[in-house]
Amino acid sequence: MNVYGFPPEDLAGSLAGARQFSPLSPGAEPLEAVAPQSLDDFVLLGPPGTVERRAVIALALRALKPGAPLTVLAPKDKGGSRLASDLETLGCTFDERSKRHHRICVTSGPGNPEALDKAIDDGKPRFVEDLGLWSQPGVFSWNRIDPGSALLLDHLPPLSGKGADLGCGLGVLAHAVLTSPKVSQLALVDIDRRAMDLAKRNVVDPRVRFLWADARKTSELQGLDFIVMNPPFHEGGHEDQSLGQSFIQAAAKMLRKGGMLWLTANRHLPYERILKPSFRRVELVAEAGGYKIYQAQV
Repeated sequence: MNVYGFPPEDLAGSLAGARQFSPLSPGAEPLEAVAPQSLDDFVLLGPPGTVERRAVIALALRALKPGAPLTVLAPKDKGGSRLASDLETLGCTFDERSKRHHRICVTSGPGNPEALDKAIDDGKPRFVEDLGLWSQPGVFSWNRIDPGSALLLDHLPPLSGKGADLGCGLGVLAHAVLTSPKVSQLALVDIDRRAMDLAKRNVVDPRVRFLWADARKTSELQGLDFIVMNPPFHEGGHEDQSLGQSFIQAAAKMLRKGGMLWLTANRHLPYERILKPSFRRVELVAEAGGYKIYQAQV
């Protein structure tokens, strides 16, 4: 079985031992590198963004052997209601059904070659002039600087020593951190392989190393002098406040005694109750535009 993402097993069947292609699963294979017409089947949890979703569906269709089945599913409010339109645009006939607030489509392709090529090309990395960075549809805040990161950039002082950018994305915060010559090392960590690949193009500095990993689980970072982060609070398109809370707890374990965390967060997120037990000093540095900036010391 070949799979992209983590579809519910009661809808997609057992995925035990499946070959994973999602860029959000560290160690997974890149779908864009699969040889054409080489896979026997594919189950795909469609991403919510239209450009990204169509590109992934097109890549899966290109990778399948002639007549091999492709099952695409997504929550109705997170792209599922548009799956039929996606497959029609790609030139596929399909069967469609609904179950448990998901839309499920099954096709054997093969799709229109020109439509597949266009969808794949639309989803590729590109240089975004307004950012001055390489980016790609599907990556967090792919075509603009997130307002929370922008507020943190306005208040971030020159840092020093060894540090990390957890959930680094394209490398926006890393650029600011590395302007300080006193920074000796900076680890860029993200669970999204695409973000890692883009950050490598955007942040060229001998002090940097890149980790494609879940920042909440990695044990490679210890004794750090500082951490900067704009942690996620959505998973699978739904708000999950425990994500950011887990980032905070992980950061506290990575920092040396006296080490400093610089955190940006949406105003409504209740991170104070995690920050205060994990750090001996917590300061609200700024609050504007629906975001908060915290400085916390271990």
